[in-house]
Amino acid sequence: MNVTTSKCLWGLGLATVAVLASWAGRPSHLHAEAQPYHSRAFLTAYSDLPDTSNALFTGSGKCAGCHGADPIAFANVTADGQDINPTDQWRSSLMANSAKDPFWRAKVAHEVAINPDHQLELEDKCTSCHAPVGHFNAHHLGEDHYAMAQLFEDTLALDGVSCVACHQQAPTVGNTFSGVLEFDSAMIYGQYGAGKDDAPLHTPPMVTYTGYNIGYGAHVDGSEVCAGCHSLVTQTADMEGNLTGADYVEQATYHEWLNSAYADDGESPTECQDCHMPKVDEGVVISSGYLFLQPREPFSQHLLVGGNVQMLEIMRDNIDALGLTATEAHFDSTIAWTRHVLRNETVDLVVDNAEWSGDQGEVQVTVRNKAGHKFPSGYPARRAWIEVVAHQNGDTLWHSGKWEQGGFLVGVDEGGLSTYEPHYTDIVEEDEVQVYELVAVDVTGTPTNVLERAAGSAKDNRLLPVGFTHEHAVYDTTRVEGLALEDEDFVLQSAQGLDRVHYAMTATPEAGTNVTLDVRVWYQSMPARWVAPMFDIQDSTIQAFQELFEAQGAAPELVAETTVVVPVVSGLDEVDGTKVRVYPNPAPEGVVTVEVPAAARGGLWELYTPEGSRVAHGRVPSATWSLDLPAPTGTYVLRVHQDGETWTRRVIRR
Repeated sequence: MNVTTSKCLWGLGLATVAVLASWAGRPSHLHAEAQPYHSRAFLTAYSDLPDTSNALFTGSGKCAGCHGADPIAFANVTADGQDINPTDQWRSSLMANSAKDPFWRAKVAHEVAINPDHQLELEDKCTSCHAPVGHFNAHHLGEDHYAMAQLFEDTLALDGVSCVACHQQAPTVGNTFSGVLEFDSAMIYGQYGAGKDDAPLHTPPMVTYTGYNIGYGAHVDGSEVCAGCHSLVTQTADMEGNLTGADYVEQATYHEWLNSAYADDGESPTECQDCHMPKVDEGVVISSGYLFLQPREPFSQHLLVGGNVQMLEIMRDNIDALGLTATEAHFDSTIAWTRHVLRNETVDLVVDNAEWSGDQGEVQVTVRNKAGHKFPSGYPARRAWIEVVAHQNGDTLWHSGKWEQGGFLVGVDEGGLSTYEPHYTDIVEEDEVQVYELVAVDVTGTPTNVLERAAGSAKDNRLLPVGFTHEHAVYDTTRVEGLALEDEDFVLQSAQGLDRVHYAMTATPEAGTNVTLDVRVWYQSMPARWVAPMFDIQDSTIQAFQELFEAQGAAPELVAETTVVVPVVSGLDEVDGTKVRVYPNPAPEGVVTVEVPAAARGGLWELYTPEGSRVAHGRVPSATWSLDLPAPTGTYVLRVHQDGETWTRRVIRR
């Protein structure tokens, strides 16, 4: 027990005296019409939530009595009567169900199966964030490890990231990571009661019913309270299971926020809670049963949504099998909020410079990250990608980023986990797809989904948050990896959170009819290619998840979409029916062959960057000649002029 904890316990004795005095003269309307709060309907609604206590924590069932649905609709409702009680919003979140998450359980089993000698350490580390109420109580009592077998029998641990897992954290948050958390044993912190203009806190009910004292804690409303679990560094093991002494940044969402414009010292300070727990600016009475309480504002809704619709659907469809306490209606509400965040607060999508000349279509796609961290962020399985479809009169002409049943990306996932898409600046083939992801590799350099084997990253081109800088103190945990470092747009536009991709599409549309381009951004939290290697392990927990996963279907979630109509033109690069040809295009060696119409011989050729800077020029020596492209990879524009005619082709150097 630390000093802070002992002070809280000592204070509890004094507080109890104050409670007795307060209760002796409590207002006559206190708990007016008390029966609804002890009715069968009320108790049934929250009977599945634990209301017991262990040595350090108490269950969410104790909190539900005042912070659940108010039978008389006085507390935990908006001015127009909308029920926004914290208990019901939280109970269908992935935070509430973190200890019952079947993917997490299967992944722990997978890691243990790969390195069985590390079982105790692996399970202890994983439960520190997914089952903190059980894990930290066990360590508080002197146990060295907290195992999955203990979790399955621990009602309070099965409460997941419950009320006290956040509100009982000590104010030292933000200084420790990887599941290292500190708790005050008899103190609940909230966002109210900070100053003289704030209504005083009403302490007696909390002390009487839960044994906790309450007080203002600035950290509860700050991103720091998320830091302990949303920054995780793991130890690296080699292929024989021996620890190498190196470590790996499995996720660093909190550090990504620090390296953004949204950090406290950034240009647009925004806390994690501002997006994941959207505020109600109007006053809300935060505890039911006490009609004299004044409304508090702002009120943070306990939606706690991210982007994992896939798991929320699995949970909604398997409530009894997974032992969950939320209803289908609760999950439907959380799913709707999650899709709202994905489609409105995640990325901006801009399509420009679209044209179609002859058999060549061109378009530039720009995506800008709107999140306060990388997108995707968090667990390394997650990925997003761009889909571009060109179609005319109902026929598909060209398609990059196509996905099929089971959530498999066509042209990408056929190789399973062993292969991955590089980062692209230019895409010219349909089986090339811009995929934003983290690719971990083991000590042999092979992509892996075994987190304890992760020794480095072959790729991390996830979209950067606005304000990101390569010079930030936490860049070592938020690095860009792979070919994205060679993409000037991606690197130079880091502070803007942008990526631009140029598409050169080869197809022959019908002349005189427009081509329609559909551009979409998709997101997947559990790609089939990432989880499939787990299913080779014969383990009941893994096979149970496999059944749920395959039944759900693994379809990606739509993040953004737009459509542009492109007129098909001919003649820009034609004379007497003969086109300017450039090949190979793209040019991996930087040398192309140019064929021009006879009328262009002796004319002037120019090579430009897409921004309009001329980088080379000369006279056309013959109908066919060899052209050396500049050293930097990227897209160039070749123009050939003769007698008032201009022929244009885009050339790509890989």
